Amino acid sequence: MMNSHSTNKNQEEEEEDRSENNEIEKIKICRMRTLVETQDPSSKEVDDSTLRRILRARDLDVEKASAMFLKYLKWRRSFVPNGFISPSELENKIRQNKMFLQGLDKKGRPVGVLLAGRHFQHKGGVEEFKRFIVYIFDKIFAWMPRGQEKFLVIGDLEGWGYANCDIRAYLAALSLVQDYYPERLGKLFIVHAPYIFMAAWKIVYPFIDVKTRNQIVFVENKKLKSTLLEDIDESQLPETYGGQVPLIPIQHS
Repeated sequence: MMNSHSTNKNQEEEEEDRSENNEIEKIKICRMRTLVETQDPSSKEVDDSTLRRILRARDLDVEKASAMFLKYLKWRRSFVPNGFISPSELENKIRQNKMFLQGLDKKGRPVGVLLAGRHFQHKGGVEEFKRFIVYIFDKIFAWMPRGQEKFLVIGDLEGWGYANCDIRAYLAALSLVQDYYPERLGKLFIVHAPYIFMAAWKIVYPFIDVKTRNQIVFVENKKLKSTLLEDIDESQLPETYGGQVPLIPIQHS
């Protein structure tokens, strides 16, 4: 049995490790900032928390993190030239009414709900879907409490069938998350997954990096509410899962 002296010693060692890691990160953030500001002066407007997040996504490799960040800036200017995505650019996606944003989990992360059974391919194609994903991220970040960097999503597959299967869209969303929004996804609960979904999952899974895989949890129907309540208080859980919060369409959040 561990005595109090050993416990205190372990806690002190953990605190020392955290402090040392923080100092290492600070030094690397300074190096990264110097590097990126030289190549793209607009990066001066970016705060340290953003650089820290990208550094962590690249295992504190300054050169790789800098390349990733500069790639993001270039992409953002090209893909979102006005600085934001307007709902008028997303008429098909908004009409499907499939993404909701309401409540915070126990760590203070915004809770999103995606009703995948309402997704269908349409004439807007993958490009409109990518704009929709960026619109979702911008909405979540604007709604995010100060000091918070991550969010939680409940991906609800109830009613999902082959008509909803859109591998190109799934891969496009995955690419955006991993290439331009690293260290943002806190957890993804996949609920009500039908057996036929696993065929699509097997195609997508190899493209998911290890860090993202670790955030994904498939939830059994019989354990749905109890599993969600481990991360989300009942007062913040959507009503459809036994909580007290109504679903709010993201365009109204």
